[in-house]
Amino acid sequence: MRDIAKEVYGKMKIGAAAWIRPVSAKGDTIASFQSAHDGAKQLAEEGLIQIVKVQRQEDGLIEAIRIQRLA
Repeated sequence: MRDIAKEVYGKMKIGAAAWIRPVSAKGDTIASFQSAHDGAKQLAEEGLIQIVKVQRQEDGLIEAIRIQRLA
């Protein structure tokens, strides 16, 4: 399983903000995307990013995560 949060982090410049979303062309689904939140939390704990917003569907599943790169 690919680490979507780390992929997005690697493409960002310090201070930049980005949305992390599932990419169906790469085989992502909303169900498989839930692990991206865990990856983002790990990067936040390491002080590399700040999680700005978590956007959820009506059923509670995460559909997008807004992050800002700190380091």
